[in-house]
Amino acid sequence: MTEDAFFRSALVALVPYEPGKPVEEVQRELGLERVVKLASNEGPYGPFPAALEAIERAARELNRYPDSSAYRLRVALAEKHGVPLENVVLGSGADGVLMCLNLAVLESGDEIVCGWPSFPSYVLNAIKLGADSKRIPLTDHRYDPEAILAAVSPRTKIVYLCNPNNPTGTMVSRKEVDAYFEHVPEHVLTVLDEAYFEYVEEPGYPDGIEDYFKSGRRVLVLRTFSKIFGLAGLRVGYGIGSEDVVRTIGMVRNAFDINHVAQEAALASLGDAAELARRRRANAEGRAAVEPMFAEHDLVCAGPAVANFLYVEVGGDSREFSDRLLREGVIVRPLAPFGSASAIRVTIGLPDENEFLASALERVSPLAARTGD
Repeated sequence: MTEDAFFRSALVALVPYEPGKPVEEVQRELGLERVVKLASNEGPYGPFPAALEAIERAARELNRYPDSSAYRLRVALAEKHGVPLENVVLGSGADGVLMCLNLAVLESGDEIVCGWPSFPSYVLNAIKLGADSKRIPLTDHRYDPEAILAAVSPRTKIVYLCNPNNPTGTMVSRKEVDAYFEHVPEHVLTVLDEAYFEYVEEPGYPDGIEDYFKSGRRVLVLRTFSKIFGLAGLRVGYGIGSEDVVRTIGMVRNAFDINHVAQEAALASLGDAAELARRRRANAEGRAAVEPMFAEHDLVCAGPAVANFLYVEVGGDSREFSDRLLREGVIVRPLAPFGSASAIRVTIGLPDENEFLASALERVSPLAARTGD
């Protein structure tokens, strides 16, 4: 048996997701004293104080397997959102919920529809299972629900609405999403990816759980503890959806994919509205400070941005531009894997990290025009 015959043919088209380099590796490779990571949309603040205490307690019990059902966390999330327990599903990050959904739903010849550029896992998961993906160009860096509806076919099983969209940071309004749900065919499951929900302050931004799930729409709403809650390293995400979708996802997920420490930290993170508001406010202030830094160098940010990152057009090869920033000690994300080879994504950091970025831009931007040569 040849190697090509041994592996699944669908994987020939797969280009794996490329995570950002860790700070320590960049420091070692380039001999830099300081490196600031603004590449992965992590929250710049650590776990909530109560979560840190929970982590310390939970660490003493790591000789035991975790609760496979994560019952206490699911109960808490059900109470938080006012939904039955049977409508809550957990995963190793929101991405883990996505992968299990695809395993439960997609077969060869099925189809997903999403905007593009957007979160690569939508497309990668479909490829892994031999399904097709329709990638619909964004309009003004925003998802275009009308264009997405026009692309839906009888083979379409999943439509993704990433709101706010990763990597552009822009949102689709409640009015637009309302109109989408009035026309989407009944055979389609819509995934509302709201990984950055807690950062958004705009009054026209819809709440997928309150506005669509509770009104009976065929939807799975995704949220995560990886961003504003500061638990990216523990990988906890969840979805709110219909009982049949949740039950079937549960059939394919690994038994212990949410470890004990992650469960306890996520549970302890719920209920601290004051800290959540503080982080949301700090992010908005940071975003307002960082965007003009790029404008000073004639680099255009997509907008209005509503999450904890900016999408920046650099006018050429984004890998080359990001490499120059890297040599100055700033890690950003070049966006070719997301569908935009001429843009970078920059996470909003702490004030001193943002100032470090500003200094790096001063040294890099005179070379920016050459990135297209």
